[in-house]
Amino acid sequence: QRWWDFLNVALGAPDKMDSAKNQLKWGPMDVVVIALLVSFCIYVFHRVDSVFIYKWDWSVIPGYLFRWDEEANKFLPNLLIKGLITTLRISFWALVLSSIVGVLLGIARTSERLLPRMIGWLYVEFIRNIPPVPFLFLFYFFISSQVIPHLGLRENVDALAPQSKFFVETLFGPSNLIENFLSGVLSLALMSAAYIAEIVRAGIQSIPKGQIEAGRTIGLSSGQIMRYVILPQAIQKVIPPLAGQFITLIKDSSLVALISIQELSFLAMEIAISEQRFFEVWISVGLMYFSVCFTCALVFRRIETRWNQ
Repeated sequence: QRWWDFLNVALGAPDKMDSAKNQLKWGPMDVVVIALLVSFCIYVFHRVDSVFIYKWDWSVIPGYLFRWDEEANKFLPNLLIKGLITTLRISFWALVLSSIVGVLLGIARTSERLLPRMIGWLYVEFIRNIPPVPFLFLFYFFISSQVIPHLGLRENVDALAPQSKFFVETLFGPSNLIENFLSGVLSLALMSAAYIAEIVRAGIQSIPKGQIEAGRTIGLSSGQIMRYVILPQAIQKVIPPLAGQFITLIKDSSLVALISIQELSFLAMEIAISEQRFFEVWISVGLMYFSVCFTCALVFRRIETRWNQ
């Protein structure tokens, strides 16, 4: 909590300034913890250097981040940055789709009618009790690969005007990879939707039933009660677990590398194998994932604070 207060001060939250100044005091335990962390890092690097006899070479990493284009006379993104952009695209659209499906399933799980409750229950229990990798392969080979190619997405995108094609590829990636991209988005979204549904269900059921009865007494319909009474309060309660689920989804996006989608982890594996620089590549990729997830954590923290205010 003290470090969160420190970050709030750094991000300019005036209401946290005084409390953070009073709480951020160094104590013996802080010194011990930091000393242990530093010692652990030194030990790990020593073991890598002495046991594996590994020669560090970070010079290959910058070249895979950006490359110099002589025709454009400027630096352009290379494999790692392109992979990061693809990861962000997949994560964003999976977040949007999983949020929509998850909220609908969460509402269905709390419905008074049996059929919506059964559909929501079957979906949630089926997804939550299957490991992600088998579900990913089953969905890709038995559903996605049989349906998506018949949609003609690649041909339709290639037939667009140049400006429209540029806009579509900015949102969804190159046209020659758009089918794989959609497969990855759907698989991640369907997996995450089950967990979001349970979060939403718990948030809805945490609202006292007396408020529902009060809404009925003033003549509100069931839809109006859900929209104006329950959901505004439920959203405030579910923001913290939803933030954690969204960050988990960003990290789980690395799973789509298993179905040959060229996101960050997939390209990192190719670079590590071709350059034989496993530690440098994966440490760099880990830092890139950390930067994205930590930024999202700060953003969600700010949203939660402002919503509570």
